[in-house]
Amino acid sequence: MEQVGYIEAQANLDAVFAALADPTRRAILSRLANGDASVNEIAAPFEISQPAVSKHLKVLERAGLIERGVDEQRRPAKLKAAKMAAAVDWLSEFEAFWKTSFDQLDDVLVRMKQTEAKE
Repeated sequence: MEQVGYIEAQANLDAVFAALADPTRRAILSRLANGDASVNEIAAPFEISQPAVSKHLKVLERAGLIERGVDEQRRPAKLKAAKMAAAVDWLSEFEAFWKTSFDQLDDVLVRMKQTEAKE
């Protein structure tokens, strides 16, 4: 059975999760959550070169997590949350599983404490 739109959605999620897999890119996204920033502003707290930051920005841009504008001589980056929201939506499909697993873990821990108290 073929799922309509599945391949495209999967490719988008793959790009988002691949972009989010790197801690530097996650830090860049956190910075951009506070507002638009130039490459120099983004690079300031990192011990990596501006070209390296630019490469990270390209990955984030290809994943659809940021967009880059043109403002005179700078190209400020701006956070785009829609693709990230799609990843959150996908992860939320597993919420029932997580809750059940945590409930089962709670039951095990309660039983272990009861056993320890009896001993």
